[in-house]
Amino acid sequence: MGEKVGVLKVTVVQGKQLVIRDFRTSDPYVVLKLGNQVVKTKVINSCLNPVWNEELSLNVTQSPGVLNIEVFDKDRFKSDDKMGTAHLNLQQIAAAARLKQVIKARPGESTKIRTILPDSGNCLVRESYISCVNGEIVQDVCFRLCGVESGELELKLKWVEDQLPTTPVPS
Repeated sequence: MGEKVGVLKVTVVQGKQLVIRDFRTSDPYVVLKLGNQVVKTKVINSCLNPVWNEELSLNVTQSPGVLNIEVFDKDRFKSDDKMGTAHLNLQQIAAAARLKQVIKARPGESTKIRTILPDSGNCLVRESYISCVNGEIVQDVCFRLCGVESGELELKLKWVEDQLPTTPVPS
């Protein structure tokens, strides 16, 4: 694992048309994996269109790799059921974060840095934009969940660079 360069703050916004895994509904939650880090949302009971609006944080290294996303149905007496997967290569947002020093965005201004199109190599429902908004690198993403008959998941990503500790100057 490389040196930590920042934090990826992922807001799990909502799921849409998730698959039924219980009698008539599901109790979904989301698991994010980056390297050996694993974080998860709370469970939303009896809902196929859950709204989490929950922020999860993951440390990012110099080579951030791929963010793996899994949705599960919480079960009380047996193992949780899979409700779909997706993935996002973080190289594009990492590159945009490095460009931030070059971009002279003014407060209140939004600058689109990169557009990522849906294709066979990703799980995107529609175009995803990486932007510099008020000096922060952000990306809104909508995934079509793989390995299941239906389901979409919306995330908002924010790249936060590590601040080097300041050493007091002796007087």
